[in-house]
Amino acid sequence: MGITTVSSREFNQDVSRIKRAADNGPVFITDRGHPSHVLLTIEDYQRITDKQKSIVELLAMPDAADIDFEPPRLNKALYKLADLS
Repeated sequence: MGITTVSSREFNQDVSRIKRAADNGPVFITDRGHPSHVLLTIEDYQRITDKQKSIVELLAMPDAADIDFEPPRLNKALYKLADLS
């Protein structure tokens, strides 16, 4: 998978060639020397977006009810009551 970089002017002048280049990997399109857009095939785009989960999905625990968890009671030696007098 190669990365191709073209200027926006090159992109406008030869869209067909740039689309063919996207078959071999992402094409970065620059505007005044700075990357501004990326051209991907639909397969590459779907591969990238379909596998990524949101932070909510990553933190969700749908099977949490199946987990047996009984936290141990704190030992009184671990803390000291505050004297508020």
